[in-house]
Amino acid sequence: MTASSGIRAEVAIRSPSGCPVADISAETGAASQTVSRGMGPPEGGPVTEEFLLNADVAVDRDDVERVFSYGGRDVYRFERDRTIGCPCETIERHDCPVVDVRTRDGVLDVVFHAPDMDRLRAVIGDVREAFDGVEVRRLLRSTEGRNEQELVFVDAGSLTDRQREVLETAHEMGYFDHPKGANAGEVAEALGITTSTFTEHLSAAQSKLFAGILAE
Repeated sequence: MTASSGIRAEVAIRSPSGCPVADISAETGAASQTVSRGMGPPEGGPVTEEFLLNADVAVDRDDVERVFSYGGRDVYRFERDRTIGCPCETIERHDCPVVDVRTRDGVLDVVFHAPDMDRLRAVIGDVREAFDGVEVRRLLRSTEGRNEQELVFVDAGSLTDRQREVLETAHEMGYFDHPKGANAGEVAEALGITTSTFTEHLSAAQSKLFAGILAE
């Protein structure tokens, strides 16, 4: 593996079950920062996790304890059974350390680096098998040894839910294949919209993605 083959991935997971940090962000509407995890005892006991919240956020849960204050932000700690499925542990089983975890409105945003596309596909496949509502928001290739204009950058987070649905359905039905697996009318019918509405959504979605790619 060369250093320039690495990929930075930003993945969003909506309301992952068993994640108190995501639950609290959904309950309070607040964003958490710098989620960190301990390894736990070697014999397989509970795992300790900590996260930051703004000090003006009220957390009223028996399973979460405030352990430190920076003035404007507070540190909370909780323990969980290591047998409970965790998105970060699912990713790190592929030797891809998670470098950043944040939550907002119940959505867990996880950042990690994969050495290549094969590893990335394996990681995303396992995460999607274990959790619902998984969205790959951004992929960024390493810049070492590359001209910046050769970078491939994807920002799916800029799309509306409808635009994302249109793109996914068109892709699944083979609209972008050569020869096409489905034409615009067939995809529109599957989506329950008119052909003109389909092309409008598709054009808007492609414009957003291309704008991100060209800006990079």
